[in-house]
Parts: sequence; structure tokens; C-alpha cells
Amino acid sequence: MSTQAKVGVFGIGLEAYWSQFDGLKARLEGYQAHVEQQVAGWAQVVSPGIVDTAVGARAAGELFAREAVDLIICYVATYATSSQVLPAVQQRRVPVLVLNLQPVAALDYKQTDTGEWLANCSACCVPEIANAFARAGIQFNVVSGMLHDLRSWHVVGEWGAAARAATTLRRSRFGFLGHTYPGMLDMYSDFTMVHGQLGAHVEVLEMDDLHDRVADARPEAVRAKIEETLQTFDLDETVSAEDLEWPARVAVGLDALVHDFALDALAYYYRGTRGSPYEQLGAGLILGNSLLTARGIPAAGEGDLKNAVAMKLMDALGAGGSYTEFYAMDFNENFILMGHDGPGHIAISDRRPVLRGLGLYHGKAGQGVSVEFSVRTGPITILGLTQTPDGRFKLLAAEGECLPGPTLRIGNTNSRLRFGLGPAEFMTAWCEQAPTHHVALGTGHQASTLGKVARLLGVEFVRV
Repeated sequence: MSTQAKVGVFGIGLEAYWSQFDGLKARLEGYQAHVEQQVAGWAQVVSPGIVDTAVGARAAGELFAREAVDLIICYVATYATSSQVLPAVQQRRVPVLVLNLQPVAALDYKQTDTGEWLANCSACCVPEIANAFARAGIQFNVVSGMLHDLRSWHVVGEWGAAARAATTLRRSRFGFLGHTYPGMLDMYSDFTMVHGQLGAHVEVLEMDDLHDRVADARPEAVRAKIEETLQTFDLDETVSAEDLEWPARVAVGLDALVHDFALDALAYYYRGTRGSPYEQLGAGLILGNSLLTARGIPAAGEGDLKNAVAMKLMDALGAGGSYTEFYAMDFNENFILMGHDGPGHIAISDRRPVLRGLGLYHGKAGQGVSVEFSVRTGPITILGLTQTPDGRFKLLAAEGECLPGPTLRIGNTNSRLRFGLGPAEFMTAWCEQAPTHHVALGTGHQASTLGKVARLLGVEFVRV
């Protein structure tokens, strides 16, 4: 579901060299083509080729601005003055990745002439460029290594994944349905700050918007949703086929809501009272929101918009991102039990998820079917989005492992997670960062890439 990033790629050199050293420019253009080929594997490339004058740099900058690129890559092919590099990145004002990638591991010092040195002179002007960018207020990062070394391109690939995730977030529309769970002060969000700091859009929705679409659900669509449910879930003995009618109808309404408002994610909660239609709607949301989350439209309960953002970022990295909180510490087996009631990212489950009937939603109104599953065993990452006292967003991440073993059978998602620190030490370190109490739980170790996402978004990042 992630959006392909559009990346501006330009190489740099000094025009005076071309007449002095035959074949140098053509050789560097070959290296430039290799760079563009690598980047084209994960992005749409916009390239002016090799820029060798200040005038050419300004034209490259105009191209990048016109094409609205999401990231600019400056490949340092050989020496160039910083004055002919800066104009290429000033107009668009997006993050810049400077590639200091040398073609050879070492020079043959006795046999290398000036032309050969210049063909491998990537390191020479990188400090100069870094200084100019910093003083001009250009956000930049440097990747140093060898041009044909897979390790270098692994790092660049992480930047590519980060660029895709950041671009996906900036172009996402988050639905906010209902209100935040009353009293959870950590979750209250300033919609303007989501627009202003992250570039995402928040669409405020009424429960009536969903109510009307549920009422309009066609019988054949409801039957199809029930069939999808039976193919996706195992039914606990507490759930009968008749119990699926209402949540399936609500799921059809949710599909229509997502379509009509072009939503890419959803934060929702509505308390409702005394069996009102809105209480019934709130009680029927878990199935449909789990199915939405599994197909890349994450749904965060309790109106936690910040965690919906974290879930969207994890999903954009292909890691899932399930709505999760801390459940309990296990000091016997050295892990933390984590999960939540409500929807989960069933696409990253270690087995077929279970639908369990609950006569009581703890702390919430209504009753109905709920989702129970564990994230697949192996490496995991948790990601939280919080805010500092001055209102700036901050991303928190930690890597660990999901362990096999028994979990709670209470109609909730829950997984046994072990981190690098023991349960008590980890909880203390995590809480010292003033997090919100929800996180996005995803598969794989993603912290390195998430740090790059934070850098591209211009937000603080802490790895616990």
C-alpha cells in the first residue's frame, strides 16, 4: 500500500576537467548511470545527469522543484565546488542524501595519474558540501563506501525504504471517527500539528457518516463479507454464524467509508450509551477494522491518532504494525506480554486469527466478536509516536523477539516479546521517554530504517 517515492538524482563534477582529461566525463557518466539504475529499483528517478556548473545546478534545482521530488540524491562523482552544488537542492527544500561512493577500494599509488585520481575523487569535496548545506539550512545525510559494494547499497536501500514510508505518510489521509477515549491525556492530538509537522491530512468524521453507510449495506455485500470472514478466521465456540451478521454489515459500511473519504488510515472510538445505534456501531467495529488493517489501512482504537500514524509507518515498511500496549511483565521467562483489545494486523499473525465472542468489552460499552492472535515468532520492532512538552512529535522504537508460548485467551491480540533489556529495565527505559501507552508492533528489525524515516520527517528519534 506504500507510495513510490520520486527521487531527484544528480551527479557532480567540474566543467574545467572535461577538456583536460579525455574520457573522464564519459566514465563518470557511466558511474552516474549505475547510481540511477540502483535507485530506480525502489523509486521513480528524475535526473539532469551530471551537473558541472552553477548555471546547470540552478537548472537541476528547477527540474526537481517542477517534478516535486520527495528526496534528492547528490552523487559525488569527482570534485566540484559547493557553489555549483547548493543551487540544485535549494529550490525544492527536501532532504538530501550525499553519496560518497568510491569506484575502487584503493588507488594504485605508483601508477595513478591525475585523471585516474579524479575518477575516484569522491571524498574530496564531501566535507565542503556538508558545510555549505549545513550553513544554508539544507537537511542532508552522507553515505560513504564503495560504488559497487552491496553494503553501501544496503544503506542506500534503507534510505529508499525510509523515503517511501515518509512519502506514504505525507500523502496519507487519516480518518478520525468519533472522539478520543475520555481521560487518556497522552493520546489527545492536535490535528493541525499532524498536518504541519508530518504533512498528513486528518479528515474529521461523524458517526453518522458510518451509520448511513452501514444502513445502506447491500445484502449480497454482507454475505460476501461473512464469507471473507470465514475464510480468514477460525471461529471460537462462543461465535455462531448468526453472530457475524452485524459485524459483517458494519465492515461493509467501513469499506464504503474508506472509499468515499479516500482514507489511508483510521483512528476511532465512540462510547455510546444504553444500546443506542452508536453504541451498537462501536461494538461492531473490530472485525471490519482488522480486515482494513490487514490490507494496509491501519485502524487504531480509542481514538489514538498518533498510534495510527505509527501503524501507518510500520505498514509502509512492510512490517505490519498492530495496535498494541503493554500488558504484563513475566519475570520467570524474561519477556513482556503485549497486545490490545480490538483490531489487530492479522496479516502478521503466526496462525489463523480467532474470532471470540465477548459478552463484555472491558472499559467499553457493548458486546460482540473480538479478534485474538499473536504476532508471528521471530524478530519484531515496536514503534511509538509521542509529543514533547513543546508539541513536537518524537518517534520511539525498540527491537526484540516474539517468543512462542501460551498467551491470554480473552479475545485480545497478545504476544510474548523479549527485548535487549530485562522486563523491568526495559519498561523503565521506555517510560523515561514519556511515550503514549500504545505502540505499533511490527515484524522484523526496523529501527535503523525508522531512524532514517524520522530524519526525513524532521522529527526526533529515540531507540530504546
